Amino acid sequence: MVRAIMHGCNGAMGQVISGIAAKDEEISIVAGIDMRTEQKNDYPVFASLNECKVEADVVIDFSNAAAVDELLDWCAEKKMPVVLCTTGLSEVQLAKVEETAEKTAVLRSANMSLGINMLLKLLKEAAQILAPAGFDIEILEKHHNQKVDAPSGTAIALADSINEAMGNTYHYKYDRSATREKRDAKEIGIQAIRGGTIVGEHDVIFAGQDEVITFNHTAYSKAIFAKGAVQAAKFLAGKPEGRYDMADVIG
Repeated sequence: MVRAIMHGCNGAMGQVISGIAAKDEEISIVAGIDMRTEQKNDYPVFASLNECKVEADVVIDFSNAAAVDELLDWCAEKKMPVVLCTTGLSEVQLAKVEETAEKTAVLRSANMSLGINMLLKLLKEAAQILAPAGFDIEILEKHHNQKVDAPSGTAIALADSINEAMGNTYHYKYDRSATREKRDAKEIGIQAIRGGTIVGEHDVIFAGQDEVITFNHTAYSKAIFAKGAVQAAKFLAGKPEGRYDMADVIG
């Protein structure tokens, strides 16, 4: 049984993860960390990691960027594996993630969904076949009206996956309104839509001469990210120091 600490346990995602883990016989959340120390589940809640003395095998983080530095310091000191799900990290924090991975196991992915990470693998193969045949590549992402960043980290990850497969010879185009010019064959267009309560939708379009191939992933619930985080925690527990991502989890 993997013993996990839920960092950000009283947030929306922390509660979804807690519910999923409670039904999983291979993992148990033994403690939670949150500034709001209300106990909503059957595990104790602490205001900080330093207050937590509960034995554990891994930390699942779904908090906010402001809390990540302290988390990484604690995990590095305790040699505690951490599944880092918080987004919006600064360049300095991303560098700190890499430093922490030299001392303990750190798993971080732009998207925790198993489906998205399978798509990342499929796109590499598709790009190697379709891009040399002259197919243009466009990515359209849609999210709810409360999301503040655009394009999404997942959209960038999808583009990066394609670009990596093509030897990083492509550049990204985020806005076509500033210039009046024909599309560059070596660009990946990335556009964002914000509205309503859309959980997350990503279309990767390969547009060729007289045919179009579209890869689509639609998230109907945030539970898909929680399920991925739980799978990642079970995978990461006991792993040696190093940087991991969801590609390692799905194999």
